[in-house]
Amino acid sequence: MAILCVNIDHVATLRQARGGTEPSVVESALAAEKAGVRGITVHLREDRRHIQDEDVYQLRRLLRTKLNLEMAATPEIVGIALKIGPDQVTLVPEKRKELTTEGGLEVIREKKYLTGVIKRFHEKGISVSLFIDPELPQVKASRAVGADIIELHTGEYVNAAGSQQKRELARLKAASALALKLELGLNAGHGLNYENVRPVAKIKGMNELNIGHSIIARAIFVGLGKAVKEMIKLIG
Repeated sequence: MAILCVNIDHVATLRQARGGTEPSVVESALAAEKAGVRGITVHLREDRRHIQDEDVYQLRRLLRTKLNLEMAATPEIVGIALKIGPDQVTLVPEKRKELTTEGGLEVIREKKYLTGVIKRFHEKGISVSLFIDPELPQVKASRAVGADIIELHTGEYVNAAGSQQKRELARLKAASALALKLELGLNAGHGLNYENVRPVAKIKGMNELNIGHSIIARAIFVGLGKAVKEMIKLIG
């Protein structure tokens, strides 16, 4: 059964829209924990458009569940992550002009660099996940560079419909099967919501789903606790 990690970036997006301290990123994380999530995910972007450094330090001190830090593998952010010591880092590609992450890491192209970065995290006892497209060569490369986990980018599945969505789900299943064969942990995320999440949650070996925007959006109408519980029920 897949577990839920909630991405709370968009709580910070709302706060940053006006400045100040409301809504509180930390309070939202603690409320999600109380509702039953097994982890909290935040993306400390290079441009600091939502999550700020101090948010991550506070979460590290106060969370009782797992802290998963999404990040680009840049020297600055790697250095900050090593100081904070999250339970897990998820390395993602990052573009300054994108609204949200647009695709998976090019692990094959960045093998040498990623191998070195992953080694530094392992030396600190931090597990490493790579956010990749559901492509078999990228799965194999993730194993080769020493990753512990892959997180499959579900964006193409989310954006497809009908027979095309079935083909995208098949790609996710094929990549998942290879990950399990290679003894990689298996996560997925990006664009998953209350209508499309169940087929992904049911993929054999799926361990964890990282979901943010749809839960935060739902919380506007029903409250964060109920929004979280509804998603947990769907993926359970």
